[in-house]
Amino acid sequence: MPQSAAKTAALLASPDDTEAQFYEALQHGDLDHLMALWADDEEIACVHPGGPRLVGMIAIRAAFEAVFQRGVVSVHPERVRRLHSGDCAIHHVLERVQLHADDKGHTPTAWVIATNVYLKTALGWRLVLHHASPGSAGDVQELVADAGTLH
Repeated sequence: MPQSAAKTAALLASPDDTEAQFYEALQHGDLDHLMALWADDEEIACVHPGGPRLVGMIAIRAAFEAVFQRGVVSVHPERVRRLHSGDCAIHHVLERVQLHADDKGHTPTAWVIATNVYLKTALGWRLVLHHASPGSAGDVQELVADAGTLH
């Protein structure tokens, strides 16, 4: 493995590492870094809130490039629920997005519910799916029901 690939793999040693870098790339508008976090697979997919399903590196890159043309994305993961099984990890994330200030200087907050799916590869944990849906302030309080005894 080339030294740069080994360094990248070390930086992507866990799904949490990859997720942290994903949100950091969004916050800094770093398209190249953001795209380097995706798996090298033609079936990777992304859905922005209210948008269509984007499949493949070219479509995903074009969509994030359009997003960054409007500026960086001030998004912060607030609550993360994790499911890990072998070489796959699924993170359900409540994202807090700070929108641009309005005429009165108020910075409104939007909430997004996202699912991020990671796959362990030879180059470390890589993103294979980011699916985001509009949320609401009510999503801050999670509804968790006790499953109780099944039998």
